[in-house]
Amino acid sequence: MAKLYFYYASMNAGKSTNLLQADFNYRERGMATMLWTAALDHRSLSKAIASRIGLEAEAHRFDAATDLHARVTAAHHVEPLACVLIDEAQFLTRDQVWQCARLADQANIPVLCYGLRTDFQGELFEGAAALLGIADALIELKAACHCGRKATMNLRVDAGGGAVVEGAQTEIGGNDRYVALCRKHFSEALAG
Repeated sequence: MAKLYFYYASMNAGKSTNLLQADFNYRERGMATMLWTAALDHRSLSKAIASRIGLEAEAHRFDAATDLHARVTAAHHVEPLACVLIDEAQFLTRDQVWQCARLADQANIPVLCYGLRTDFQGELFEGAAALLGIADALIELKAACHCGRKATMNLRVDAGGGAVVEGAQTEIGGNDRYVALCRKHFSEALAG
């Protein structure tokens, strides 16, 4: 029986690296995979999924209107898929998370989702909330705060490094816009 997995972490924990390693492992054994990432993330100009340590791969891009179940099922009929891997899974809609569950339950295709749990204000993303609710396996990847404790929060910063406390939930960026912190230092940074 295939499962729906949610690998979650703060920024800089190696989510994309872990996804690309899992993809490599399947492909090295001659198994087909299908990679997906959010269409709104255009940081990588050459490849759709790129890790900070230099690994990258092509991927299909999803937005809120993408029917993942239909697209994956159609591809699976052409070439049997051993696994579907989704980067930036926090941007999935609730319905898309249920589509992923159907792929695991009905098509018997494991679906590995990688993403953030919370935004820069400590609020759950829609996709993350749905995955936390229905995924068969929840796996936390670890990142470290500057104090050495586990980083669980994502602080959005301005150009000067100051904490940003208001704004749209989604603003794409890397180390220039976000800092992974433990809850204590996140709370202190927001308090000013």
